[in-house]
Amino acid sequence: MRKPIRHRPATPDAYACVPAKARRCSVRVSVGLVLTVLSTPAVLADSLLPVPSGQPVELSNVLLDDNPGELWVRFRFVAPKIGSTVGRITYDVAVVDMAHLCETLAVPYVAQHKLEPARVVISFSDRALDFGATDPDTTQFFEAYRLEDARCIWEGL
Repeated sequence: MRKPIRHRPATPDAYACVPAKARRCSVRVSVGLVLTVLSTPAVLADSLLPVPSGQPVELSNVLLDDNPGELWVRFRFVAPKIGSTVGRITYDVAVVDMAHLCETLAVPYVAQHKLEPARVVISFSDRALDFGATDPDTTQFFEAYRLEDARCIWEGL
């Protein structure tokens, strides 16, 4: 059984306004709660998502970010095998997985929640990292897409 996806705003405000047909706000979900739910053994076994490369990929969280002046929906994943050294999943392989997740996860999510984002960002990190934090020992890959006719169109960052 797949766990429900929880989203929270990327902004530090207690509420994030989401543009839709009628303007509404969604309550911010506690990062601690999300990480606690995601780190239980039963959830971890069911939370790995199938991707073309076969690497283990787990959804960390979904952030609604209107800080760039328009709504961006950020899907953050932990992909512990990514990296640039021999034996790791390189960017060239991971980018195919990110496009796949945009089509199979982000598109239905955006439709289900009636969101109208300007961009969808898919990010991979080899370990859990707070949004906006940097760590020189952490590998991160990012791709941005615009949604057009329920398809992900690559928008190089």
